[in-house]
Amino acid sequence: MLNRIARSPILVRVFPFAVFAALTFVQGRLGETSQYWIYALKTLVGAGLVWMARPQVPEAKWEFSWQAVGAGIAVFLLWVGLDDFYPKLAERSESFNPVGTYSAASVPALGFLLVRLLGSALVVPMVEEVFYRSFLYRYLIRCRFLEVPLGYFDWKAFLFAGVVFGVSHYEWLAAILCAFIYQGLVCHKGRLGDAITAHGITNFLLALWVIFRGAYYFW
Repeated sequence: MLNRIARSPILVRVFPFAVFAALTFVQGRLGETSQYWIYALKTLVGAGLVWMARPQVPEAKWEFSWQAVGAGIAVFLLWVGLDDFYPKLAERSESFNPVGTYSAASVPALGFLLVRLLGSALVVPMVEEVFYRSFLYRYLIRCRFLEVPLGYFDWKAFLFAGVVFGVSHYEWLAAILCAFIYQGLVCHKGRLGDAITAHGITNFLLALWVIFRGAYYFW
């Protein structure tokens, strides 16, 4: 099965995201602490699938530029700064709060916080950017999406892919703006890696904000 996935340009970009999303849906549904251990499992599985897909997805590599750093910081500021000014798609809860479940300085609490920080900053950007920016955006332009350069700009695909990314988050408005910024970065630079880096910086800063401000509703 893995060989079949690796041979398909579509499956190799969609399958890691689909598995990641399925495990996200299961989080917290197998008991209170399943929110934590399933996230850890999801991170390990996601990292393994990203590693497996690397030879077939050459655009999935980190690229560093001042635009990527600026975009990552800007999205973090938008995500936090806009939070009080628009309604969310659903009521949020502090579902991922190991400090509240375990004692603050306990090994499980610190371990799950570290897993969440690493998962959101290193694995999530790879999985989501490959799916949304490498596959979905280009597939909306042409079914033979590999023929579409990463730097090609199309208004309809830009707006539609951004909205799809947005409605998959509670913070839909910030997420739509986030998608526009990341996709704009891909189109501007003509490569995916800057968006992966920007996404990683955003998630890393947001994780620090959550941990040090106790803003677990973002998770």
